[in-house]
Amino acid sequence: MKTRLDFYLIFSAILLVGTISTSVTAYIEEDKQALLDFLGNISHSHSLNWYKNTTVCNHWIGVICSSDQTRVTELHLPGVGFRGTFPSNTLSRLSGLQVLSLRLNKFSGSFPSDFSKLGNLTSLYLQSNNFYGSLPLDFSPWKNLSVLNLSDNGFNGSIPSSVTNLTHLTALNLSNNSFSGQIPDINIPSLEELDLSNNNLTGIVPRSLRRFPSWAFLGNNISSENATPPSLPAEPPTNAHHQPPMKMKKLSQPALLAIVIGSCVLVFAMVAMMMLLCRSNGGDRKSSVVAKPNKKESSSKKAVSLSESQDKTNRLFFFEGYSFAFDLEDLLRASAEVLGKGTFGTTYKAALEDTTTLVVKRLKEVTVARREFEQQMEIVGKIRHDNVAPLRAYYYSKDEKLIVFDYYEQGSVSAMLHSRRGEGQGRIPVDWETRLRIAIGTARGIAHIHTQNGGKLVHGNLKASNVFLNSQGYGYVCDTGLATLMNPMPPPTARSYGYRAPEVTDTRKSTPASDVYGLGVLLLELLTGKSPVHATGTEEVVHLVRWVNSVVREEWTAEVFDVELLRYPNIEEEMVEMLQLGMSCVTRMPERRPRISDVVRSLEEIRQVNSGNRPSSDIKSEVSSTPMPTPDAIVSHS
Repeated sequence: MKTRLDFYLIFSAILLVGTISTSVTAYIEEDKQALLDFLGNISHSHSLNWYKNTTVCNHWIGVICSSDQTRVTELHLPGVGFRGTFPSNTLSRLSGLQVLSLRLNKFSGSFPSDFSKLGNLTSLYLQSNNFYGSLPLDFSPWKNLSVLNLSDNGFNGSIPSSVTNLTHLTALNLSNNSFSGQIPDINIPSLEELDLSNNNLTGIVPRSLRRFPSWAFLGNNISSENATPPSLPAEPPTNAHHQPPMKMKKLSQPALLAIVIGSCVLVFAMVAMMMLLCRSNGGDRKSSVVAKPNKKESSSKKAVSLSESQDKTNRLFFFEGYSFAFDLEDLLRASAEVLGKGTFGTTYKAALEDTTTLVVKRLKEVTVARREFEQQMEIVGKIRHDNVAPLRAYYYSKDEKLIVFDYYEQGSVSAMLHSRRGEGQGRIPVDWETRLRIAIGTARGIAHIHTQNGGKLVHGNLKASNVFLNSQGYGYVCDTGLATLMNPMPPPTARSYGYRAPEVTDTRKSTPASDVYGLGVLLLELLTGKSPVHATGTEEVVHLVRWVNSVVREEWTAEVFDVELLRYPNIEEEMVEMLQLGMSCVTRMPERRPRISDVVRSLEEIRQVNSGNRPSSDIKSEVSSTPMPTPDAIVSHS
């Protein structure tokens, strides 16, 4: 009897689990169909990877699901190019939706009435569209709403007084619309950001809103005194100009001395605080790509960013074929981690709100005008090759120049070769097969770059930190064509910069031959495991090219190769061939260097023709028999 009861209990449990699982699957499938119905009933100019046979939670752009992947909770689709009236009975079926961002599109028509079904919304971003008409009178369905941004549309009518029922609201932006009438008494203690500027509002500012700055009400038919926050309580006057004229008193010398000392201390404290803030902003590894405003200023400054991003001359420009949807404001708001500070600027890893991760390079020392900058970006942005990292977007303004690339989790070749070297545990050696693929892919990428713009395009800054691995494990070149846009490097820096060809004194005038030199240095770096310029533990700095030339000249070729490569059998001949090729690429005379097409062919033939293992004596004799350029001094003092 007990056994039968246990069987029924187990069977019931299995049945219950199956029912729950089926129900959970049904929820996400319903959400998926709602998204597909939405996409199928609205025009859009940017492609989205929303396919019926793919998983909505893991692959669809702009879609974020709950942790258990049972419901769609966030939808971020800014700047996708949606146009036309909002399709009804589509997104309103996403009953678990908490965040909806449809900024910077071209939706028209009235506010979607069926949004009232989205009772779990906490953030709604509809700014910078073409919506018009009045807002719903009843905002009670969105009782959990904390952020509401409807700015830069054509909404009119009065601001519904029911907005005050949104007791969790922290940010409200209704600027740049056509709202009229008086401002309702929005007495919400949690409200921290407010912008009602540039409407047709009249009357006075309610007392509950007078804590906000005057710019939040500019551009309306409201007198400035009503729009200005109330003055502070009167205090005893401290300035002589505010004393009654008949009661003027002469300050004593001790009092004057105290005022002077106090002023000096105050000024010193302010300067020290500014220096500390600058240092903390400069050195913080977790920051924004572009400095973010503080809470009290954020509404105003975000509005400026949005207007800039929409302006034809100040916007984030995307290249064709890039399907991710984000805009300048997303970059401003993204949490960013500094990946490195290089020749041309600081590189950040930027995590956007839709979980997209990008690399944003903030350029410095850009000397060319906007037109020349944009022309160069257009040339680089059109490159599509397996071994050249595509430029996804760029931004140009007077104060900021940004370029956007994909993020590569493995990191650069420089990090792969040199990070944690010598620390023992935790380091993963780079095998010979990987190094050979890096060399081949990088050469292919440079060769393709040299065919662009009528053969006039060069990379100009080839180095291991600008090379990554593509999906097949081959070298993948980044930062193409930036050198011509920048100030030339100062001579002291250029002399010690290990990848730069000796004839290049102005970095803006790089040539195909100087790219070949940089590639040759990279080949030597892959073979030796040493940085192009590295310290010896003393005040001396060793130049890799000079060191390799000297070691080979002294017939100690086997000492050149990275000790991490010694564990791999039957690769000595291949390493020797790459060494010969690398040394020919770094020949001092540019006209004696091989063409990039010849370098590609030689690298591709290394693995095809070689087999067997040879003793080190053969290695010495083969390299020594190759005509060598006259080596420079091994060591140069820094």
